[in-house]
Amino acid sequence: MEIYHFGRDTGKSISAFQSDFILSRIIQTEEQAHIGCVYLGEQGNIGYHQAASSQLLLILNGEGYVRGEEAEFTAVVAGQAVFWEQGEWHETRTDSGLTAVMIESDSLNPAAYMTLTDKGAD
Repeated sequence: MEIYHFGRDTGKSISAFQSDFILSRIIQTEEQAHIGCVYLGEQGNIGYHQAASSQLLLILNGEGYVRGEEAEFTAVVAGQAVFWEQGEWHETRTDSGLTAVMIESDSLNPAAYMTLTDKGAD
């Protein structure tokens, strides 16, 4: 399991076409990708299971706890992304709820765009 940071402070200011916004690049895929939004309510849980393909979970709102194959959970908050390799056992829990975007693909390389945090790196 690896935890990355994609917050506003990692982004680049975009002004082309009279725009005014910050863009934090996350990932580029060369193969098919499945992208979905996960809504976990209070005491929500994505049970312990093996990743069918590499998986990137981008926490947008709320907070929770994640783990890979180790028993210890790591706290995550909005602006962090959790990456699990294909076949890796993992679980996500929350006490208060969280919303996340889930990207699944056989070819994900989050390190190409995002900064790895000190916490959660194996």
